Amino acid sequence: MIRFIKTLLITINLIVISNCTEKISYSGKIFNLENLDYSNLSNIEQIIDNFGKPNYIDPIEKKYFYYSEQKIVKNFYNQKIVNRLMLVFKINNNGDIISFSKYGLDDENDITLIKTTTPNNLVERGLLEKIFGGIGKGSIPNTPAE
Repeated sequence: MIRFIKTLLITINLIVISNCTEKISYSGKIFNLENLDYSNLSNIEQIIDNFGKPNYIDPIEKKYFYYSEQKIVKNFYNQKIVNRLMLVFKINNNGDIISFSKYGLDDENDITLIKTTTPNNLVERGLLEKIFGGIGKGSIPNTPAE
């Protein structure tokens, strides 16, 4: 019995200690930020040679999207995004780069929630009306005379 309790306490301690460690998770492409040079890229082949296949290709506007994110996770409620990078290359019909855009954490838009609500007519009604609903208030539909 004592051996079981010791094993249980050690297991609980290991679970608690392992949940306190930070885990680094990556999503998207992993870029070496020090060696990224966008100035010498001129066409699709050079983009694919340097960055690989894109995460997403927009067929309508002919844009190539490359996305990378690094996140530190302590637990489900404590997550912090350390680095986020999105590269967007716009390509013309010949396969040459028309424009290039780079977005990071500083370009993120904060969304403010609106506090207005839809009025609730159920609150204004009395207890009997809530229980019985619209009994007796409805009108009789027009029926053809026989």
